[in-house]
Amino acid sequence: MEHNRVKPDTVAYNIILDGLFHAGATIVAKKLFNEMIESGTTVSISTYRIVLGGFCRNNCTDEAIVLFQKLGAMNVKFDIAILNTMINAMYKVQRREEANDLFASLPACGLVPNASTYGVVIQNLLKEGSLEEADNMFSSMEKSGCAPSSRLINYIIRTLLENGEIVNAANYMSKVDGKIISFEALTTSLLLSLFLEKGKYQEQLQLLPA
Repeated sequence: MEHNRVKPDTVAYNIILDGLFHAGATIVAKKLFNEMIESGTTVSISTYRIVLGGFCRNNCTDEAIVLFQKLGAMNVKFDIAILNTMINAMYKVQRREEANDLFASLPACGLVPNASTYGVVIQNLLKEGSLEEADNMFSSMEKSGCAPSSRLINYIIRTLLENGEIVNAANYMSKVDGKIISFEALTTSLLLSLFLEKGKYQEQLQLLPA
């Protein structure tokens, strides 16, 4: 394009940036992003989604947060997909308070948490061992009308089982209907290993739905 004196537009930059980030070429992608800005090409919300997501995917989370905060100071209007990415990124680098503040600020941004938003928060709370908070967040998710994915239900069940929370796991297992939500191989394998294991959870395991 340069050889033929054709100036790349926003779409062209987005495609190349996305490809570079997926290939792990973060330094080259960062240079191209700067060139895009300097050239005066319009930077779209899709561009920001690609760049912020690309930084997070390639272990440049702190850079993503710095850029996100800089863009926020410039009153850039983000979409829910970007905010989901940044909430997850903040949890990833142990900036939980900032992640919680960002989640709480969604209504003020004119946005509503979707199933992915709740999923991100719940999974990170479970990783931290904050089981009660994760349970409360799941209740909020259901009240909001967001349907949990099969993947999220399976993740919750496995985490609870691994932590010996058998009764709580049974509550989530009751949501498995075999159609929209079904057991994943990892979940089934974990259940079988617990049943075959003669340990302290045998009595509680009898409470699990058949």
